[in-house]
Amino acid sequence: MREAIAVARTASAAGDVPIGAVLLDASGTVVATAANEREQTHDPTAHAEVLVLRRRAAELGSWHLDGHTLVVTLEPCTMCAGASVLARLDRIVFGAYDPKAGAIASLWDVVRDPRLNHRPAVVGGILADECGALLEEFFADKR
Repeated sequence: MREAIAVARTASAAGDVPIGAVLLDASGTVVATAANEREQTHDPTAHAEVLVLRRRAAELGSWHLDGHTLVVTLEPCTMCAGASVLARLDRIVFGAYDPKAGAIASLWDVVRDPRLNHRPAVVGGILADECGALLEEFFADKR
């Protein structure tokens, strides 16, 4: 999570919401990193989670990311939760809960819906205060 927090800080420096994601392979090695790039790229889908999945899939030449763990500073939204399921991730680890858009625990539980054919394991609240502070600082500067 500390690496995801460091990556999130790069988004903030670029004027984007400070959310960072790292992807670990089955051995626990970081194989991809990404921060939000929506403002930089003018792309509404350029969330850190989607970008990190795209980068790893391109590197592997496959969208099948089983054996991988996504670590992200904020609870994923519906788009990112769905992408994680579709990528067949083994696990999702997130920091701060997102009461406004969280789709793993706060508003919905997309990734553990029994109707889906794949359900990653989930661990939430890791360094939640530190992850949340990044967002609070960012938005305090905007207001």
